[in-house]
Amino acid sequence: MVLDPQIIGINLLIKLGVAAAVSAVLARSREFQNLLFRDTRSLAQTLGLLAFICIPLGLGVYFRYTVPNFLGADISFETTILLGILLGPGPALLGAIFLSLPSMLHREYLSLPFLLAVAMTAGIYGRFVGKEEVWSFSPFVDLSLWRWVRRNLRRPGIDRQILLLVLIVAMEALREWLHRLYPLRLFALVSNQWIIRLAVWACAAMVVGIPLKIWNAIRIERSLEEQKRLLLEARLDALQRQINPHFLFNTLNSIASLVRSRPEQARDLIVRLANILRRRLRDHDAFVAFSDELATTEDYLSIEVVRFGGEKLRVVKEIDPATLHVPVPSMLLQPLVENSIKHGLEPRIAGGAVTLRSRMEGERLVIEVEDDGVGIAPGRSHSSGVLRGTGIGMKNVRERLQVLYGEAAAFDVTSRPGRGTKVTLAFPALVPGADHPAPAKAALSAEGNS
Repeated sequence: MVLDPQIIGINLLIKLGVAAAVSAVLARSREFQNLLFRDTRSLAQTLGLLAFICIPLGLGVYFRYTVPNFLGADISFETTILLGILLGPGPALLGAIFLSLPSMLHREYLSLPFLLAVAMTAGIYGRFVGKEEVWSFSPFVDLSLWRWVRRNLRRPGIDRQILLLVLIVAMEALREWLHRLYPLRLFALVSNQWIIRLAVWACAAMVVGIPLKIWNAIRIERSLEEQKRLLLEARLDALQRQINPHFLFNTLNSIASLVRSRPEQARDLIVRLANILRRRLRDHDAFVAFSDELATTEDYLSIEVVRFGGEKLRVVKEIDPATLHVPVPSMLLQPLVENSIKHGLEPRIAGGAVTLRSRMEGERLVIEVEDDGVGIAPGRSHSSGVLRGTGIGMKNVRERLQVLYGEAAAFDVTSRPGRGTKVTLAFPALVPGADHPAPAKAALSAEGNS
């Protein structure tokens, strides 16, 4: 049945709108993205992906019969091509059967065999070309032709994107020819004007290309996010590798100072160090429970108590039991405690105390490490009393928090000369990547000394 050119033009615009709208809505679903961009899929996952695509577009075929002059809602032909080039022949055949059901119920009996042939053709093409060539298919026909001409002037060969364009146009032309032979058995937009026929063929290619462009943008964005995640993991791993030798170097220095004068205590320190290293070798996770981090810190403090003497180094703990199960970055406390002892208490003849505190503030964990040592020398202080630390241990802790939590973490150091220094950490009480609370409003107002 030959249609009025105006009706065909309106419905071509409807087809483009339906393709863009459905593709954009599907792209917002995380589950759809995970199914679409998987390298391999189980049968259940394949069927789930087919349901995502075919159910809304199958309704479009149904609307063609129920809504007057809403012929552009039927993009089953282009959808079958998409299924073939993205999922392969098998899933495309299942999708073709589903999409042809409304047409078959309205006695368009050629729709099923035609869509099955389209599914096989597109599926074979999808197996023949690489995924990148499929994703880079452009709905802008003039750009594809220009790229093909330019490439073949330099090096003649088969352009697989142009091949897909030719296949789409050829199959659309075949559908038009079958419709002219059997107008009640297969649906097509048919016109006797060549300009309208060319528009119908070009529209078919664009309807295939629009979802590919929308979904490819999401695919590239996910790939960039994955690269960013891997980069952060590599940076975090480098920081983790840095803190281990730093901790070991300082502990061995402590042991070396006792080897000749107090060999038995040096032996005890070596045993305690072995316990710490054994725990570190057993636990390779970037996160540990706060209770485990406290246990590692207590082993380190026991080494320092032996070196300094119990009368010169006291440890006070004010730990909220609700914080013990919270996951924290491993080796978080030890550099802070070491900084307090080395720069706060060691220069002080009478020694002093290190206080560890933890509490929950809403959905954030707050940790404080405070000493009553010498504080920051006046010549190094700012008027605010808050300083930026440059030592390896403190800088490492600050940078790891920044990598893991970004602006959701706060790292504050406040010092009063002659009265001590307090380091305060605050960050979400969940592992990054989970649905953690909103970022902290507190900025990184200061950083520690080492």
